[in-house]
Amino acid sequence: MWVIAFARFLVVLDGTIMIVALPSIQDALKISPSNLNWVINAYSLTFGGLMLVAGRVGDLYGRKKIFRVGLVLFGAASLLGGLAPTGGALIAFRAVQGVGAAIATPGALSLLVATFPEGRPRTRALGLYGGMTGLASVMGLVLGGVLTTYAGWRWVLLVNVPVIIGVLLGVNALDEGAPAGRTKIDLPGAAFATLGAGSLVYAVDRVGEHGWSDAAVVGCLTGSALLLSLFVAAQRIGRTPMVPREVVGDRGRGGANIVTLLMSTGSFATYFFLTLYMQQILGYSALRTGLMYLPLAVGFGIAAGGVGPQLLARTSERAALSLALALAAAGTAWFGFLTVHSSMYGMVMPASLVTGLGLGATVVVSTGIGVRGIDGSEAGIGSALLTAGSQIGGALGLAGLATVAVTATRHAAKGTPLPDALVHGYTAGFRVAVGLYLLGIVVALVTVTPYDGRRGSAAAPAEVTG
Repeated sequence: MWVIAFARFLVVLDGTIMIVALPSIQDALKISPSNLNWVINAYSLTFGGLMLVAGRVGDLYGRKKIFRVGLVLFGAASLLGGLAPTGGALIAFRAVQGVGAAIATPGALSLLVATFPEGRPRTRALGLYGGMTGLASVMGLVLGGVLTTYAGWRWVLLVNVPVIIGVLLGVNALDEGAPAGRTKIDLPGAAFATLGAGSLVYAVDRVGEHGWSDAAVVGCLTGSALLLSLFVAAQRIGRTPMVPREVVGDRGRGGANIVTLLMSTGSFATYFFLTLYMQQILGYSALRTGLMYLPLAVGFGIAAGGVGPQLLARTSERAALSLALALAAAGTAWFGFLTVHSSMYGMVMPASLVTGLGLGATVVVSTGIGVRGIDGSEAGIGSALLTAGSQIGGALGLAGLATVAVTATRHAAKGTPLPDALVHGYTAGFRVAVGLYLLGIVVALVTVTPYDGRRGSAAAPAEVTG
C-alpha cells in the first residue's frame, strides 16, 4: 500500500511544490513574468488533459506495466527539470512530468482497487491514499519553502528521483487485477476527451492573467464545451466507449465525482488565499508561510488515519460524505472572519486544523464511493474520472474564486485601506468555497444511495436508509 501512497503523494505534491519556488526560479533562469506561470500550467495542462486516456490505456495494456512507465517518465522529467539550463527547458520538462503523472495516477488507484478487496481492507487503504492526496497538496507548500530556502529551487524537482526509485522497487508486490474485457481504445472518444479536457484546463489557467473576456479563453472554453459534448455523444453510441456505461451507471459514483470537483475547486482556492494573506498581509517569508500550513496537514493526516475511515465504517456513505463536507465548510467559514489583525495562533491555525479534518475526510469518503463496485477490469478509467475532476476543479478554483476576490477587493478599495480591501477579497473567496461545500452536501444527499453489491447499481429506493 505504501508503494501506491508514495506514488500518489509525489504526483499531487508536484502540483503545488513549485509555487513557493517560483521567485527563485525566475531569478535563476531569467524567465519573463508572462511565461513564469507556465512552470505550473505546463504540468496541470498535460496532467489534466491526458487523464482519461491514461486510465483506459492501463486497463487495456496492464496496470503495473503502465504504472511503471508513468513513474519512470515522471522521474526522468524531474531529474532533467532539476538540471534545466533555461526556462524553456524547465517548462518542457514540467509538461513531460505532467504526462508521467497522468499515466501513473489512474494506475495507482486501480492497483489499489485490485489489491485490496471491498470492505475494511479497502477502506483502510483508501484512507491512506486519500490522506496522501490531501497531505501532498498542503505539504507541497511546506516542502517548497524549506527546500528552496535551504537547498535551492532545483531540489524541489530532484528530491523526486530517489523516491521514484524506491516506489519502482515495490511495484511487483501489487496485484495486477482483472484484465479488461476489450482489446482496443475508443480513438474518437480519446481524441475528444484529451482535447476537450486540455482546452478547458488551458482556458482556466489563462484566466488568472488575461481575464474571462480574453479571446483565447473564450475560444478554448467554447471549443472545450463542443469537444466534451462530442465525447459524451461518442460514449453513448460507440460500441467500445472509453467510459463504460456501467462505470457511470451508479448515481453514487457520479455524485462522488461531482463532490470531488466541488471540493477541489474550493480547497485549491483556499490554499491560494491563505498564502496571499500570510505573505501580503502578515509579511511572512516563503519558509514561514509553508510551515504555517502544518496544522492543515495534521488535520488531513488525522482524517486519513481515523476520521474518514471511521465515518465510512460507522455511518452510511451519504451521511459520512455530508458530515465530512460540513466539517470542511465550518473550517473554511471560520476563515471568512479574517481581518488584518487576526491572530495566527488563535484563529488561522485552529481554522486550518478543522478545515484539514473536513477536506481529508471528504477525500477518503468520496474516493471510496467513487470506486465502489467497479469491476477490476475498469478500475483505471473509474479512478481517472475522480482524478480528472480533482485537477479541473483545482484549476477552476484558482481562476474563478480569484476573480471573485479581485472584484471584491476592487469594490472595497474605494473606501478602505488596501490591506483591509485585500482581506475583504480573500474572505469573499472563502465564502464562495463554503457555498461549494454546501452544494456538495446537497449533491451527496441527492445522489448517494446504499450500494447493493452489483456493478452499476444502487439499492432500490425502498432500501435507502442513509
